[in-house]
Order: sequence, then structure tokens, then C-alpha cells
Amino acid sequence: MKQVHILVVRFRNELRFASIPRFRGAVNAMLQSHDLLFHNHTPTGFRYSYPLIQYKRMNGRAALVCLEEGAESIGDFFAHIRQPVAYGEGDPAPLELESVQADKVLVQVWDTSFAYSLRKWIPLNSENYARYQGLESLKERIEFLERILTGNILSFAKGLGIEIEQELRCSITDLTPLSPLIYKGIKFAAFDVAFRSNISLPGYIGLGKGVSHGFGTVVRVGAQKKEQKENEKNES
Repeated sequence: MKQVHILVVRFRNELRFASIPRFRGAVNAMLQSHDLLFHNHTPTGFRYSYPLIQYKRMNGRAALVCLEEGAESIGDFFAHIRQPVAYGEGDPAPLELESVQADKVLVQVWDTSFAYSLRKWIPLNSENYARYQGLESLKERIEFLERILTGNILSFAKGLGIEIEQELRCSITDLTPLSPLIYKGIKFAAFDVAFRSNISLPGYIGLGKGVSHGFGTVVRVGAQKKEQKENEKNES
């Protein structure tokens, strides 16, 4: 188990989901920073560990979710926030800060389970997509996705230095296939999911592919329910 430091930074600037990569690029151009946590690129390639700074769309507006060292790196960003940036489809404009929420969340496996929603989740690469398509029953497909989701959570934990020694359980309770979503120019199968798990997770973290670009965002059911409904309305 581990207490995870999370910082959720929200802006008043409206943002389309498809414009998140542009928002991400604008932030890095504004910073001209060598801090790889903002962009995950190293001089020799790519940082493949779990992204500690994630670019999001919340309630139709731009947001950042920063974890652990990512939360500590945000000071440089605040020093430059008033610079005009091309974060969306319109002319460059300053990012207008709405709120900053700091929290510490105990990530731990429990005897009970917690309910979560997971939006725009991309679980399948080309190899396991073919395996998924080859499964005949809905039960088999859900079990297949449950194993992938469990792996996604374990990857998140490993990226934050959390050792999971107890059995981690995940049960998908609702599954909604979405139209294919484009990530890095490639179309991927995507889902909105409701699931239960016996691990306590921080809200707004990403799971699956493309988490630094806002895909696979987790919301704890029962927490900030009104905000979740507003977000779903704005993204529909």
C-alpha cells in the first residue's frame, strides 16, 4: 500500500476531447521544459513508465492530473501560466486557472470492493484485438477484458512503486462499446466501462492506452457524482 499524492488542476478554458494532444503540445511549448514528466520523451527515445502528468478534459474544460513527482514538477508550469497558448481550435489565449485540488489517496487492496466508471478506455492492441474478436460469447469477452483491466491497474501500481501482494480482483459490471477512437493517428476499439475492484484508486487517473492524452479516465462512483454526470453530458 502507499499514500499517493495527486494534484488536479482545472482551467476555465473549454477544450474538445480531440484537442487534448494540442493542449499537451501547447503546455510543453509554453514551458520549453526539459522536465520529461510533461512529455515523456527522453534524449534517446521515450519514457515507457506510467505517465505522472496526464492531460484531461473535465466538464468540457482543460485539466491536468499530476501524481507523485508530477505534482512536484508543476511549479514551473504555474510560473508560465499567463502566457498565451494555442490550446484549442481558436486563437492563442492564456490558460485561466479555475481550481487546484491536492489530495493523498491510500492505494491498497481491501477485503471489500469499490465501484468505478472508466471512460474512453482503450484496452486492446492489434494482437489482443484479434483474440478478442475470436471469442464467441459475451461472457468470454468480458472475462478477457477483466484480465486486461487487472493488468492495467497493476501497471499503474508498478509505475508508482506500489507492490500488490494480495489478490487483485476486477469485475466489469457494464460495458458499452464506443466508435473507434484515434490515438496517435491509429484507430483503436474503445469502451465505457463500469467495474468493481478491491483496490482503492485515486480519481481521474488513467488506465489503458493513451492515459497521458485523456483516455481511460477513472471516476470513483459515489464521489463527485454530479461532476461525473456533467462530464458525460459534455462529452456526448
